[in-house]
Amino acid sequence: MSNDQKDNLELNVIARAPFNVYFEGKALSVTATNSVGVFDVLPGHADFFSILSPGEINIETKNEQLTIDINNGIITVTDNNVSLFINM
Repeated sequence: MSNDQKDNLELNVIARAPFNVYFEGKALSVTATNSVGVFDVLPGHADFFSILSPGEINIETKNEQLTIDINNGIITVTDNNVSLFINM
């Protein structure tokens, strides 16, 4: 398997607030909640934008599962790049 194929199996994720970065790195999945309900972002996900509802964001990496409690936020997904702009 080439390096390009391996990169397609992971997401590049950054979760940040105005004055802090809570996570930056590779992840297997991101789970969050919007007005429709809980959703997952996995590698290969279609381009996506949503306003996040209060609750938890779960970021699963190869080594850990990180949970971040938020009041609200925005998520954007483009080409396996996930940006979370959150308020806690």
